[in-house]
Amino acid sequence: MGLTLVGLAVTACYRAFADILYIAVRDEEASQVLLVPFVIGWLCHVRWTAIQRTRPAYDFAGPAVIAAGLAVHLWGGATNLQVAWHGGAVLCLLGAITTVAGRPLLWRIWPAVLVLAFLVPVPGIFRQQLAMPLQEYTAAAAEFVFTLLGLGVERSGNMLVYNGHPVMVAEACNGMRMMFALVLVAYAFAFGTPLLPSVRVMLLVLSPVAAVLTNIIRVVPTVILYGHYPDVAAGLFHDLAGWAMLAVAFCLLLMLVRTLKWADVPVMAPRTNLATA
Repeated sequence: MGLTLVGLAVTACYRAFADILYIAVRDEEASQVLLVPFVIGWLCHVRWTAIQRTRPAYDFAGPAVIAAGLAVHLWGGATNLQVAWHGGAVLCLLGAITTVAGRPLLWRIWPAVLVLAFLVPVPGIFRQQLAMPLQEYTAAAAEFVFTLLGLGVERSGNMLVYNGHPVMVAEACNGMRMMFALVLVAYAFAFGTPLLPSVRVMLLVLSPVAAVLTNIIRVVPTVILYGHYPDVAAGLFHDLAGWAMLAVAFCLLLMLVRTLKWADVPVMAPRTNLATA
């Protein structure tokens, strides 16, 4: 019955969910959508003991959430507001899950429930507002790294010229690509580990910084490849390196936590289950 209701919610908003998947596959800046099932699975796994202790129960708040989601979804479709169209569909899905699982169970796994918000692709206007300053920061930082390495590079705004080959940071790595995927990785790390609440907040606040750092790590070899090899090879490296940066970001967060522990800074919460963590 539960899976049937969830299936009906997805079917009712099938076009929106199909569009979300299409955007996630085609647009690297929406790639966090592809990570959502894995992050939800991981966060539920570390709270499995608490889940087993809480019996699912039908909740009449669920239909209200479904109705609100349908209203937002239809309004978004009528006004051509994509974020509302997508967001309403995700809200319908949440309502279906709430109906069959119940609020007590969802409260036990609330970090996993919040991950559903990452299913909604970030509007292009908002992404552009973030990308513009990050392009400049990334280009300036990459120029500094090239100087430290003793490699001659010239920068003009957001363009780096290496070995006579100009590369726009917006093309090679604009600072926004994989940004939200990296933030999601930081979120998974923070709530998948028994950390103090203050440490979790710190990791989430620093996650955009980690995203920029990993983008800098990515852009330097990308620019070098563009300067020495065909654009196809450099572009392939750039695309593959994007996913590799998720592992790099995870390692950076892990190193930060271990450094704090080494410095005797309290970071770990009492090791109980993560039911309410």
